[in-house]
Amino acid sequence: MALEQWTSGGDYDRWMGRWSRLLAHEFLHWLNLPPGLRWIDVCCGSGILSEVIAEFNSPASVAGVDISREQIDFARRHRVRNNITFETADAMALHFAPASFDVAVCGLGLNYLPDPRKGLEQFATIIKPGGTVAIYVWDYERGARFLREFWNAAVAVDPDATAFDQARRFPLCTPDGLCTLFAQTNLTDFAIDALNIVTGFSNFDDYWEPLLSGQGSAPNYLARCDSHTIGSIRERLSATLPVNASGTIELPARAWAVRARSPGI
Repeated sequence: MALEQWTSGGDYDRWMGRWSRLLAHEFLHWLNLPPGLRWIDVCCGSGILSEVIAEFNSPASVAGVDISREQIDFARRHRVRNNITFETADAMALHFAPASFDVAVCGLGLNYLPDPRKGLEQFATIIKPGGTVAIYVWDYERGARFLREFWNAAVAVDPDATAFDQARRFPLCTPDGLCTLFAQTNLTDFAIDALNIVTGFSNFDDYWEPLLSGQGSAPNYLARCDSHTIGSIRERLSATLPVNASGTIELPARAWAVRARSPGI
């Protein structure tokens, strides 16, 4: 059973893009790396982090790679910059030569790799000795409230939704889980911190409609549901989401970011 679908950059952006962009800015501010570096953005998806690197960090180059051809095609059309290239590549078998990059990053993708530890070590093989490996993942269990509210409602209506809930599926997306993971690699000097944003919705429909995109975990789960289940989840969310007096919805969202260095110096 495929628990995710990543076949449309446009639909993914509709669901997650605005929050990905906010997180990318927070992440790069936290990394605080100098200009002129060679970056690789692994699991780049629709290319948002790659684009923000180009805008924020004045890099020498950015290579965005993802296993989804559809996502890469979208990124090539919509994230056009002179210093960005996009290509399909398997994060578990990167084909680049050693020391091809100064920085390897992965935004909201590490937990979806078949073996995150081997993925991190793959990243380290293609950056220079002492280069930076950095990632961030949603805090599915407690921090990403726009997701937590959805899964709480879905599981209350349909206990089978538990199989799709990222908090259950990805125990590595906690400080303890990430520290344990990085300690199992040959990376050094790792540090972890929280990235905090607010996900704001102009009204309930602005929250609900992107969930119908079919892209990612929650939308893919909904796409499998019958109309009665979808209607019941919608009704429960409509009753439980906190709505401001103006009709807007604001939900805090936290991701965990980790940076480390490749060995060799």
